[in-house]
Amino acid sequence: MPFELLHARLPDLAEAETRSVTVLKGAPDSGYPSPGEYSFLELFCTETGCDCRRVFFSVYSSPTQEPDAVIAYGWESKQFYRKWFKQGTEEDIAMLQGPVLNCGSRQGRQAEAILRLFVDCLLPDAGFIARVQRHYRLFRATVDKPRGLLTRRRKPGG
Repeated sequence: MPFELLHARLPDLAEAETRSVTVLKGAPDSGYPSPGEYSFLELFCTETGCDCRRVFFSVYSSPTQEPDAVIAYGWESKQFYRKWFKQGTEEDIAMLQGPVLNCGSRQGRQAEAILRLFVDCLLPDAGFIARVQRHYRLFRATVDKPRGLLTRRRKPGG
């Protein structure tokens, strides 16, 4: 299933609501990545009719061409993903539910530390998770809306 940046379909929303986390110099060693700003860019599925309820975060720490980490996160229960992915093993289901480093993506040397940053700093924020879910619904509406259909207004009395 192909994924696309939120920026591609809803650029103003993505620009205003992309989350970044700053790791400060001199912070105690917590297993987090090196000091810097880490931007979590959201990607969603573009498969028509899909309802995977997942997001990928491409995490960048500087203006490079490659992400430092790609985190997959599914916010529904394991039961939801078992039903959605009927032929999946328990290992598959665990990878769908997330958060996990996406096994199909190239990961940077700090990927594990970035995942820890995500789990400790972003995942507990209910407002952040609600915002990602809202982004998912808005993005999916652009994917699933019928294209090329003309709607005609009826004339009053006609």
